[in-house]
Amino acid sequence: MNGDRDKILARIREGLSVPAPLHHEMPARAGQSAQEPAFRAWLPAVGASQEEQMALFAKQSDLLRTEFVTCADVRAAAAHVAGLAAAHGWKKLAFHPGALTGALVPHLPTDLEQMRVEEGYDKLALEACDAGLTECEFLVAQTGSVCVTARSSGGRTLSVLPPHHLVIASRDQLVADLSSAYQGLNAKYGAALPSFISFISGPSRTGDIERILVLGAHGPKKLTVLVVG
Repeated sequence: MNGDRDKILARIREGLSVPAPLHHEMPARAGQSAQEPAFRAWLPAVGASQEEQMALFAKQSDLLRTEFVTCADVRAAAAHVAGLAAAHGWKKLAFHPGALTGALVPHLPTDLEQMRVEEGYDKLALEACDAGLTECEFLVAQTGSVCVTARSSGGRTLSVLPPHHLVIASRDQLVADLSSAYQGLNAKYGAALPSFISFISGPSRTGDIERILVLGAHGPKKLTVLVVG
């Protein structure tokens, strides 16, 4: 047993003898300002136009296994949700009151039960819902992430407990990168930031066990982003 232990420790010592590259501490490349984070060298370039940024968000969503759908209007978004409900046999949908969610849910099938999430809701009833519909703060083109907060997404649990998370957003909520998202949050809320801020990049996932990707381990198995307009 001691021999095996010594072999393992020797392997560890051998590995630690070679310094690991610290990409986040790399010196600025040519043309990069001292204030610009070095991590951007590993992220895709973001175009200046909304069309380029939307195309990048769509590409990143595909890599993250996010279903990304552009809709002409709220009725078209509702039709897509209705199609998902029929395809997957949904019985109950949870949502929080908002401008976009409030415009969408009246167009859903009457046989799809709706749970309005406000203060005092039953968490067990929410967990029993097939899908949760929320709004968001921003869509981040460079990373394919959805920025949600407690104020924009019905609290902390609506985007986590149901197995399918649906996000409805407008085109003007698309921003170029994470820095732009944080600047937007600061401009909107100032010192009164929401108690919960999260960047959702695809369905919940883990790869801890034998490096096998498992979706839905700690949250929704599926994420659908509906962009209206």
